[in-house]
Amino acid sequence: MSRPELLVLTGLTAPGVEDVVTRLRTLDPDVAVLHHDLRDVGAGLVRRRLRTRDADVTTTVELAHGCVSCTLREDLLPQLRALAGPGGPARIVLHLDPVLEPENLCWSLLHVLVDGRPVVDEVELLGVVAVVDAGTWFADATGDATLPERGCPEPGRAGDDADERTVAQVAVGQAEFADLLVVTGTADAWERARLDAVLARLAPAAPRVRAGALDERVFAPGAARRGRPDDVHAPLLAGTPPLDGDCGVRLVVFSARRPFHPERLHDALDVLLDGVVRARGRIWLATRPEAVLWLESAGGGLRVGHAGDWLDGAGDAAWEAASPQRQAIAALGWHPRFGDRAQDLVVLSHAADPDEIDAVLREALLTDLELADPDAWGALPDPFGWWHTDPCAPAADAVAGPEHHSEEEH
Repeated sequence: MSRPELLVLTGLTAPGVEDVVTRLRTLDPDVAVLHHDLRDVGAGLVRRRLRTRDADVTTTVELAHGCVSCTLREDLLPQLRALAGPGGPARIVLHLDPVLEPENLCWSLLHVLVDGRPVVDEVELLGVVAVVDAGTWFADATGDATLPERGCPEPGRAGDDADERTVAQVAVGQAEFADLLVVTGTADAWERARLDAVLARLAPAAPRVRAGALDERVFAPGAARRGRPDDVHAPLLAGTPPLDGDCGVRLVVFSARRPFHPERLHDALDVLLDGVVRARGRIWLATRPEAVLWLESAGGGLRVGHAGDWLDGAGDAAWEAASPQRQAIAALGWHPRFGDRAQDLVVLSHAADPDEIDAVLREALLTDLELADPDAWGALPDPFGWWHTDPCAPAADAVAGPEHHSEEEH
């Protein structure tokens, strides 16, 4: 018996997403659409809506702890598992609340166990469809408003407005992780051309279609990623995005084979927040020679997190555990002094000066004089905590998080 197909649908603009839901149900009246409304999750209440050919049922779910992780674990994933059982629909659309980022949700589908098995054992994950509003997405993706400022629920603890993710981080993350981009809404010719230029470089492997042109191919969104999160050690230009400029939009590739001075880098980060849609990549600090740090920005929000260790000096077991792709990249670029350590950043700019971005980042690297005295690197001032917010919290207040979730936010 074949598994039911699962399509994940995401987007910030509710009318646009609902329009896509309507078109999907027209294309296949037997599709089931599951949605969890998280507006009141902080109060421990979630409204679950299930639409099928014969019914449209909304159920209020009370949670012991009002948070998104509890919603996933206690209701959303079990509901998907139940829908995928015998007698269920052949196709399921999981319509995400905007605070549920598709990459994190897909990670849960792949790894969180429900009755001893991940949900992907019961469904065929087709991929992610992201809805982009042509009139509002660019402003959302380049702004600095936080989710609480937009009235979005806090995903961690009930009654706490600690979710300081920006709307830009969510908007960019939704589009970047998509297998198919559906463009809704209206915009003038210039806005549409600029949007196309950004999306072509942000998600180069994802086809872009207008909502009115959706057809049965939406249920075969392509092989961009099919819900599989990126490896932080993978090539940063996967999907061969265009490297030339268009409508002022272009990609800036920054590479270097010496460490960053932590304090100078910290001071330089603003260059990634002004006139920039997205920055992402691997960095290393002189004070932390073993650690691979992952830097990621969107609009006015930036975070830096621990993403494991460099292979150099980590031992044979680490090398053998690395993917063949990472082994190949490390071997081809091996430095006689620094091994596989390298600064590799890709910056998607729309109004920033690419030469200024490159110059500011290069000024944050160790000078030749500093590079000559590695014994002094450990004493350099380092404002990066494993969990760090801007304005900077005192070091004693830093909270250590798990490896891939420790982050600095600006």
